[in-house]
Amino acid sequence: METVGSESGEVQDAETENAEPLTEQNAETETQQQTQEGEPAVQAGVLAAEEEKSQNHWGYTNLGIAHVDNHLNIRQEPNENGKLVGKLPKDAACEILGIENGWAHITSGKVEGYCSTDYLYTGSEALRRGQEVASMIAIVNTQTLKVREEPNTDSVVITLIPQEEELEVVEVMDNGWVKFLLDDEEAYVSGEFVDVEERLEKAVTLTELLYGQGVSDVRVDLVQYAKQFVGNPYVWGGTSLTNGADCSGFTLSIYKKYNVSLPHHAASQAQMGTKVSMSEIQPGDLVFYAKNGNINHVAIYIGNGQVIHASSPKTGIKISSVNYRTPAWARRFL
Repeated sequence: METVGSESGEVQDAETENAEPLTEQNAETETQQQTQEGEPAVQAGVLAAEEEKSQNHWGYTNLGIAHVDNHLNIRQEPNENGKLVGKLPKDAACEILGIENGWAHITSGKVEGYCSTDYLYTGSEALRRGQEVASMIAIVNTQTLKVREEPNTDSVVITLIPQEEELEVVEVMDNGWVKFLLDDEEAYVSGEFVDVEERLEKAVTLTELLYGQGVSDVRVDLVQYAKQFVGNPYVWGGTSLTNGADCSGFTLSIYKKYNVSLPHHAASQAQMGTKVSMSEIQPGDLVFYAKNGNINHVAIYIGNGQVIHASSPKTGIKISSVNYRTPAWARRFL
């Protein structure tokens, strides 16, 4: 357990990073503080999310949802020859600005353009589909939040996650804690330090991936190659980029295309290549994560503070913040 620290003259909760080791003198302090980690704050967040959804439908006044198996193309002009400016993933949402001649003028995320109405849910169908596919997200609202194995402050801390990190919620528990999947394992955070809301996925631009200066073409190519497998399944022990892979099977198979041979074991991969600091990582570097000091997950850095990885059976291959867990270290192979 951790003590209650002080920040800006106010009491700082035991779930934040600056907490100190528990001593006899401060043991009672944390016990008292636990009563403040309960239900009201997170339940209020859930109610606020429900109220907002009912008023404006997840932030949209004229909702459209992509009715496709993969991605819906967004074009600069309302015709099939128009320049491609973005993609709307399956079940992602957009604001419909207008419809003419079978083309919808839409905005979604950072993308504005046109897409065929043949592949959009609109009106009541869009609202129904939105209710089916919306994800509940918890956004960290404190500087650093502890992730625990069990929903209480006596439980082991698995990792730390930074402010504004987004977690896909499995369950908001009656005791005020929030359950989510950390890779393929259940984990918990105190509901007092997250804002819970429902959300629909948005479009992505063709230039959304930022590589920075001095990034080789092979790194750019590797990232673009890896991204095409987003949404494919996670399979423990698998190495198939289409039918299913686990975390090290995914990195193994991506790197195989670039003539780099890796073992099918995250901890073994973590000892290969050249170690680089997190401040110097480039797209294509491997980022490793640990639990209780042991490497148990690997991802590929893709730039812009993001990684791509075979995450869990529930979410499959996905893109996450590089800090969705505290990175242990990174390795370079290119």
